[in-house]
Amino acid sequence: MIFTQNSLVIGLMLVAIFLSLAIAERVWAKRILTQNRWVRWRTHAGFAAVNMPLEKLVQFVVLGGLYALVSGHADGRFGLLQWTDWPVWLEWTIAIFALDFAVWIQHVATHKIPLLWRLHRVHHADRDFDITTALRFHPLEIALSMVYKMVVAVLLGVPLGALILFELLLSLFPLFNHANLALPGWLDRTLRWIVVTPDMHRVHHSTVPHETNSNYGFYFSFWDRIFGVYRAEPEAGQQGMTVGLSEYQTGEPTGFTWSMLLPFRR
Repeated sequence: MIFTQNSLVIGLMLVAIFLSLAIAERVWAKRILTQNRWVRWRTHAGFAAVNMPLEKLVQFVVLGGLYALVSGHADGRFGLLQWTDWPVWLEWTIAIFALDFAVWIQHVATHKIPLLWRLHRVHHADRDFDITTALRFHPLEIALSMVYKMVVAVLLGVPLGALILFELLLSLFPLFNHANLALPGWLDRTLRWIVVTPDMHRVHHSTVPHETNSNYGFYFSFWDRIFGVYRAEPEAGQQGMTVGLSEYQTGEPTGFTWSMLLPFRR
């Protein structure tokens, strides 16, 4: 029902982008990776194998159920945007900005609320930073995140087409801003006025707490500037910074079972 008609096209597009970025980061690598690439990639492929069908299931059940619940409300016009007479392009623009801000708030919450941090630290435990880090999320975090986004989308009355576009951006941009990619300095400085670049997001994966608690954006970069949590560079520099969690600077985070059980460790 939800996203099924275009799922194949979107899936093929994401695979093509993933492979293109994977090749690009091998040719123009920013940092030398320290962990066994194939062990990490196998673990992160395991996360993707679990999370992708889970995302589709939650989308189908939650969004489908919510829309069914409100479909009889006021001739099906439920949500803030459904009660406006604004042009379609303006509704879509507001929807994308609002959803992106909602995801930014969610990301901040995963760092500030201890229970959510237990789940989110699975993502941060990766001691290297490359395109596959974007796949490394605990299934429970993925499920909670999807429920949150779908509820926000329904309350806002986001057009289905705009929601599909946003979900595509939410799949695409983390691949880009987690890539171990050395962009030219001028290009990075230009892009990060609008979107999150790999150098900008890498700061967020530092072991230094005040750097970890900065640069929360996934798509638009200006939320971090607006709320005063933007940090241009890590104190040790892009080459000197340590990636991951300070308490887990071992080989354990490369293991799939260890990573899945991390939220339940004291």
